Amino acid sequence: MKATKHVARAIAMLLAGAAPALAQTGAGRAAAAPELTLNAQGYYEAPAANVLVFSNWYDGLFADSKISGVEIIQQGERIATNGDVRLSATPGQWDAIGRLVDRQVDAATGAITVTLEYPDYQWRYRIRSEKRGAAVAIAVLLDQPVPAALAGKAGFNLEFLPAAYFHHSFMADGAGGTFPLYPADAMIRTPERNAASGRAEGPGAEPTAIAHGTRFVLAPEDPARRVTIRSTADVQLFDGRNQAQNGWFVLRSLLPAGKTGRVLEWVVQPNAVPGWLRAPVIAHSQLGYTPQARKVATIELDRSDKRALPARLLRVGEDGTMTPVATAPTTRWGDYLRYSYRQLDFSAVRTPGTYVLEYGQTRTAPFRIAADVYAGAWYPTLDVYFPVAMDHMFVNEGYRVWHGDAHRDDARQAPVNHEHIDLYAQGPTTDTPFKPGEHIPGLAVGGWFDAGDFDIRTQSQYQVIRSLVDSWERWHPTRDTTAVDWSRRRTEIHVPDGTPDLLQQIRHGTLQLIAQFDSVGHAIHGIVEPDVAQYTHLGDASTKTDGLIYDPALKPGEERGGRSGTPDDRWAFTTKASALNYGSIAGLAAASRALAEVDPALSKKARDLAVRTWAEEQSHAPDLYQHGNTTGGPLEAEKFSAAVELLRTTRDPAYAAAVQASWPAMEQRFAFTLRDAVAAIPAMPASYRAAMVPAVRAYAAKMEEATKANPFGVTITTGGWAGSGTVLGQALNAYALHKAFPEIVSADAVFRGAEFLLGHHPGSDISFVSAVGTRSKEVAYGNNRADFSFIAGGVVPGVLVIKPDFPENHEDWPFFWGENEYVIPEGAMWIELAHAIDELSAAKAGK
Repeated sequence: MKATKHVARAIAMLLAGAAPALAQTGAGRAAAAPELTLNAQGYYEAPAANVLVFSNWYDGLFADSKISGVEIIQQGERIATNGDVRLSATPGQWDAIGRLVDRQVDAATGAITVTLEYPDYQWRYRIRSEKRGAAVAIAVLLDQPVPAALAGKAGFNLEFLPAAYFHHSFMADGAGGTFPLYPADAMIRTPERNAASGRAEGPGAEPTAIAHGTRFVLAPEDPARRVTIRSTADVQLFDGRNQAQNGWFVLRSLLPAGKTGRVLEWVVQPNAVPGWLRAPVIAHSQLGYTPQARKVATIELDRSDKRALPARLLRVGEDGTMTPVATAPTTRWGDYLRYSYRQLDFSAVRTPGTYVLEYGQTRTAPFRIAADVYAGAWYPTLDVYFPVAMDHMFVNEGYRVWHGDAHRDDARQAPVNHEHIDLYAQGPTTDTPFKPGEHIPGLAVGGWFDAGDFDIRTQSQYQVIRSLVDSWERWHPTRDTTAVDWSRRRTEIHVPDGTPDLLQQIRHGTLQLIAQFDSVGHAIHGIVEPDVAQYTHLGDASTKTDGLIYDPALKPGEERGGRSGTPDDRWAFTTKASALNYGSIAGLAAASRALAEVDPALSKKARDLAVRTWAEEQSHAPDLYQHGNTTGGPLEAEKFSAAVELLRTTRDPAYAAAVQASWPAMEQRFAFTLRDAVAAIPAMPASYRAAMVPAVRAYAAKMEEATKANPFGVTITTGGWAGSGTVLGQALNAYALHKAFPEIVSADAVFRGAEFLLGHHPGSDISFVSAVGTRSKEVAYGNNRADFSFIAGGVVPGVLVIKPDFPENHEDWPFFWGENEYVIPEGAMWIELAHAIDELSAAKAGK
């Protein structure tokens, strides 16, 4: 499949006037490979082939994210990563990783020297790379021998993306083999269980090598994927998927014991196809455009692509005809990251219909120009994504059971002084009446799975509730396609039940927030799996635990009286944090307004709890416990949001005073709190809005300047988690400011944000909202990721910038969580943004 794809690309470019994909000299002899050079960005480069040496490194946020060490980008795709000294043949996400100490680049000699260490073993090592013709020599240098505890464990690994090598072969010292589509290697029983294995019990097991030798050639038959590696020591090939579904193909050489100096050298040569040019990408909205909208397509080009090809807008006829529509010629935008950009402005085209864009031989999928383009853009998110994310419910869709009634055994008190996985931690006390390990009753209700995993992260819960309430109060969408029965703990997708789905989702989140206060008296960090084996669970969440409350008096596997001796219940992290209390106050106060008619009793309980908790927080110094991203946002910001929502709910002057008192501090962090600040305007005196004007002008000017940084007109982040959330947040900021300060802030940024999510972004033209737009994310990091599938309406992080200059979003490998993982706040924000765009589009049309 991959080979066919690249051959098709090469043929298309040849027809378009590109240089031949593979030059030949003589009878079947390949032209001399172009030499690699160390470029100004600090990585090795030849036409169509790059070798990065620790341009990226492990940031420790969620351990191994497959963006570090020695990496290879070949013919436009990153096909290898994690070239480093590792302690396992197929390391998993939580295995030990070397810590970067220093990276030195010698531009004169073309050498890069990186110092790393394993602090627990007080052991440092260096990795030095040097350009050697068309290859890079990578050596491991030791000033001290491999520690005795790591002898036979420490080795140099380089991991290759399985999806890039499916349907391909390899050669090891001339002996051929093929890469397996599915892992099937013999396993060796080991005394210790690898944390990456996904098993919480039983012995350990490690995969055996597929092949070994001192010279490996990967994909010799495919010039676009051929990589040659020559080593001074034996190299073994492993399939990491034998250990875990997210494993890669790994080449590995063990480091010799008792030696120092240059103990290992690999010469790595990624094939550079002469004359190869990356196919143009026409970035545009996969959903389409309203007639009055600005319509700009951005054409992303290989910087070596100097061709002047025609760009056309074609109208699709019902008989298949493609009729050219007159547009202005493309204009050059300039360079961004590693690509060059031209833009085609077809804003003048307003005739409704179906269209495609074309540049040379590249043609887009069809999209519409129509007044109702955005009308249903949020349906998949509310109809499917949020129902599937509902915890503590059986969720059914026609013939399909998404998951059974999960986590009926929630939850056990987490142990004290414990730092856990996924950024959870428990402080020195429980701050509850419960002892570590004791069952906390009442938590097995409501809430959504936070992301591609199954924890309930409280901060996400109240963020989603507030976002859904905003959508309800602004646009009052009464769509009803989901039946929810909490008494039976059952959700049926595509079955109306007479209640607006948005209100049902608000109720579901509210039930979990209230349960936390009822059970322990305050908001908790969240509820998460007790170990990595459960955390890595894929598929049906109801099979993660036995659904029975743990009883330590019973033996493992023993069940009696609705209790179990299996300690698989999730843990609740409960150390008090005032920031979480304030965030939950805001969520509860907002929910009380939305639920007033559909569930008056729950509405009153939420309101009373919010008011009471606010008063309780004012009676003492704040609880300042912080850890990771599970203990709430900045305290003053969370307090401000609580005051704003209480003011909107009660109109009590005391909350107005609290909002006013907090404003000077919020003005200093206006970019992060402006939606709360604007939401308070209707309940505050006119002087409050007037005082906000300087901050609004300063923010608008800063955002306007930011639009010039790239051709897409949005902020593109460069961290280990890609930036769809940032784009959504800034688009919603622009909407809030435009509605409150139309004389200062236009609506343009709202549209740019939506278009970015829907395909107008670097790297590809795919929509980052699954099932929204003609071509959208179909391989994503949901709990069904091992099926290489998606959940309709989920929003992925999107464009991950592999430093220094490579924008990436893989559609062939779902396990890149930094690019492809769904999270619930982004889903709620998409519902908001789609409504906002639909409203603004109608206003432009004069409706």
